[in-house]
Parts: sequence; C-alpha cells; structure tokens
Amino acid sequence: MTENPASPEQATTPGDSPRPAGPKPGMPKPGGPRPGPRPSAAPAPTTPATPRAVAPAASASRFGRVDDDGGVWLRTKDGERQVGSWQAGEPAEGLAHFARRFDDLATEVVLLEKRLEAGTGDAKHTQQAVRALLETLPTAAVVGDVESLQARLEALLTVTDEKAAADRSRKEAARAAQAARKEALAAEAEQIGAESTQWKASGDRLRAILEEWKTIRGLDRKSDDALWKRYSKAREAFNRRRGAHFAELDRDRAGARSRKEELVVEAESLSGSTDWGPTAGRFRDLMAEWKGTGRAPREAEDALWQRFKAAQDVFFAARNAAAAERDEEFTANAVAKEELLVAAEQLDPATDLEGARNALRSLQERWDDIGKVPRDRMQELEGRMRAVEQRVREATDKQWQRTDPEAQARAAQFHERATHLEEQAAKARAAGKVKRAEEAEAQAAQWREWAQTAEQALQ
Repeated sequence: MTENPASPEQATTPGDSPRPAGPKPGMPKPGGPRPGPRPSAAPAPTTPATPRAVAPAASASRFGRVDDDGGVWLRTKDGERQVGSWQAGEPAEGLAHFARRFDDLATEVVLLEKRLEAGTGDAKHTQQAVRALLETLPTAAVVGDVESLQARLEALLTVTDEKAAADRSRKEAARAAQAARKEALAAEAEQIGAESTQWKASGDRLRAILEEWKTIRGLDRKSDDALWKRYSKAREAFNRRRGAHFAELDRDRAGARSRKEELVVEAESLSGSTDWGPTAGRFRDLMAEWKGTGRAPREAEDALWQRFKAAQDVFFAARNAAAAERDEEFTANAVAKEELLVAAEQLDPATDLEGARNALRSLQERWDDIGKVPRDRMQELEGRMRAVEQRVREATDKQWQRTDPEAQARAAQFHERATHLEEQAAKARAAGKVKRAEEAEAQAAQWREWAQTAEQALQ
C-alpha cells in the first residue's frame, strides 16, 4: 500500500485493468447486475418491512477486508471470496468503495420493493429484474450483508411469482370477458342477419355493433379472427336479404304503378257520370282496390293520386250539387205533405166512417203524387199518416164486426144450443134423473156464456 490517498477509480475487481472507472451513483456497475424493467401499475401484496442492508464505510470491516496485497475480500457464511483489489490509498477507503457499490445494489432492491408495494410496476417485469439480481449477486463486486440482501431478493421473488400469477389470471379473465362481449355481439349479428326484417333499425344496430367491436381489445388473434368472420358473415347475409327485399319491392312498386294508372283512367272516365248511386259505389270499389294495390314509386304515387282524387272530386261535387237541388225539392214536398196531414188528422171515422174512408183515399193519392221528402223528415211524416190510416182501419173493422152475418148466426146458434140443453135438463129433473139434469144444466150455462161473448163482439 502507498501512503498517498487513493480514489475509488483505483480499485479493481478480479480481471479488471489497474484503473477502471468507478460507477456513478444509481447507475449500473461494471460486471454488476442490471436494473430490470419498470414494473407496471398492478396491485401487489405488501412485503414485510426489512431493514436496508447497506454497509457504510465505518462498518465495512464487518463484511470484508483488504489484504496486504490489496485484494478485497467479502466475508459470507460459506467463507471469503475476493471481489476486487485496491491499488492505492488506505484499506478503509477500499472497503468504503466496495461498500458503496453494495449500497447502490441495495438501493435497487429497495426501489423494486417500493414499486411492488405501491403497485406501480408490472409483476412480470419486476420478477425478471429480481431474477437478474439474484443471478449476479453471487459474483457481485461489493462488500456488505450480501446474505441479507439475497434473502430479501428471494422474498421478493416469491411475492412477484404470486403477483405475476394473479396478473396472468386477471389478464385471462379480462380476455375471457372481452371474448364473451364479442361472442354476444357476433350472436346478435347472426340473429339479425338470419331473421330481422326491420331493415333500417337492424342496419343501424349492425353499425353500432361494429363501433362497439372496435373498442374491444385483448383477444388472441385466432379467436378474434374467428369471431370477426362470424360477424362479417352475418352482416353480409343481412345485406343480401335486405337487397333482395328492396329489389322485390321495386318490382312490386312497378306493378302497383301500372295497376294504379289503370284505376286513374277508369276514375277519370266515371267523373262525368250522373248515375249517382252505382257510380258512387264503383268509386268506393276503386278506392278499396287503390289501397290494396300497394305503393308505386314515390313520385309516380303522388302524381297518380292527385289525378285519382281530382276525378273523385269532380264526380262527388256534381253529385252533391244534384243532392242539394233534390233536397230543396224534398223540403217543398215535406211542406205539402204536412198540409195533407193537417186535413187527414181532422177526419173522424167514428161519426162518418164512409166519408172518412173516401177522404183518406183522396189524401193518399195526393200524398203519393207529392213524392219524396228529406230523409230526416221521412219517419216523422210517414208515422203521422200511418196513425191516421190505422184509426180509419180500426173503425172499419169494428163496423164490419157489428154487421158480420156469420158472427150473428154463431151467436144465435149458441143461444139455441143453450135453450135445447135447458129443456133436456128440465125433463131429466122431472123424471128424477138429478145427475143427468145437473150435467145438462152445466152444459147449457157454458153455451149461454159463449152466446153472450159472441153478442158482445158484435156490439
């Protein structure tokens, strides 16, 4: 050893050149382990708090020594191993230099622990970094509590193994959930493609499915391709069916146009008819057929409808004008019939039946000659005339009943029969035949009652 102070750069590890450059704090060391990738954000179990295994220069002699030849040795439970050499300066300075290397290595372990505890790193990447440190630790050119640091790394490895397995499970569950979403979308698309006839709504839904599909990621390529083929096939099937539907609709509309042109021609030929009833009925039939024919192409449909409606309007306007003229005539007829009714309702068949009958016949002839009245007056006027006719008819029936020869003959026969039975009853009683007499008397009373009823009918 020389008496001049030595810098860290004068320390060497086995196999190094005499003046290797020392590592910067926090940077990877020559021959030492490389820090692993930054862990991703994921929850991780908290590791037990472990004291940081840093060997300050003052206590570096606990874990190493510098021999007379400048060799730097690390003490472990398995014995000593040389980790480098110190060519200038005091031995304590050499130990401090290698202790700082250990401190840097321990700092890397602390950073890995903190990231794992905070859940800010990817467990798989942290696991790789821990494994790399464990692999290089047995040959690391450091002086410090390497055994304690190894125990911490092994504990970290156990935690990262568990966390990596949990991350894999979460990713697999996420992939399964995403696959289930696409599976449901593909199934819905297949149902639409095979069954739906709601062309606009279903087309919109297929486009919405596609937009949602684009947001679903994380599936493996094989599964994703298989599901995409199902969706694409379903969409193509729907588009084919929709295209066929509208092609058929175009054909139907062309046929509807041809038939409606024929209906328009017939309607225009009927527009000048004055055969009101049958023509109005035919227009109703034409309208029903128009509605049942289906729609022509939009522009043709509108133009044909305007022509059809115009023909209708011409006919019904003429019919309404004729009806108005007719209603005026019918109103005058109603006034005339009211005047006849005043005379008819003054007839008194009870005092002069024959005169009432003759007057009624004359009024009825004039009634028929007047003609029709407005529909809303018909029932009222006809009802009043029928009441007069009924009164005269009842008086005639009563008169006929009073003068009916057959009815008078029947009443006389009933009296004769009753008288004959009474005579038989008297003879039977005189002969002492009481029972026979009573029977004849009962029969005579019955016939006498019938005779009185017949006489009352005549009266």
